[in-house]
Amino acid sequence: MQIPIIYEDNHLLVIEKPVNIPVQEDSTGDLDLLTLLKQDIKIRYEKPGNVYLGLVHRLDRPVGGIMVFAKTSKAASRLSDVIRRQMMDRKYLAVVRGAPPKNKGVLEHYLFKDQHKNMAYTVPSTHKQGKKAILEYEIIEQNGDLSLLFVRILTGRSHQIRVQLSASGCPLFGDQKYGQALNKPGQQIALWANSLKFSHPTKKEIVEFHSFPPKDYPWDLWNYINNH
Repeated sequence: MQIPIIYEDNHLLVIEKPVNIPVQEDSTGDLDLLTLLKQDIKIRYEKPGNVYLGLVHRLDRPVGGIMVFAKTSKAASRLSDVIRRQMMDRKYLAVVRGAPPKNKGVLEHYLFKDQHKNMAYTVPSTHKQGKKAILEYEIIEQNGDLSLLFVRILTGRSHQIRVQLSASGCPLFGDQKYGQALNKPGQQIALWANSLKFSHPTKKEIVEFHSFPPKDYPWDLWNYINNH
């Protein structure tokens, strides 16, 4: 499988994650992105022994788009710190059923992750295992009963965008897990990691990278996507 490389230097590897591939090894045993990228680096640079590649953030298996990996332990440590301090600007494109209550706004929930079911749920703020989840959204375009949103996450909770949008009455197109009532089996989830902006771990300059979804349905409905 060819993984598109958006940017690479001695410390960073920025790629476009294909849909429906796990980021790291999971219980399915399917080939994962981290293993593929390590193999690719080993071959391209003729490296002996094990290749280091640090995983600093994740995307859900069905979600595609931009990801950054660390090629050195120094970069991994610094990027992890940037994410922990919420200094990495992560934006997504999302097609949802219906629309959020306002053209732009902030969604704030407390989420609990059931590890056995691999499901996250909104819970009261008093829940002992509830973690605060915050995202910003803006409606870019609307088309019939679908809306295209920009989503910016301020916290990195599991399934956060999917759960919060569903809890707000506008589940993601194609999301079988959090929008079963509206989506049909086999539909591809319409969530795409669109951009990353952060301070380079060694150059100390702000870098920004973008990725856009394929022009397939429902992405092809939108002028914003078709013009990129």
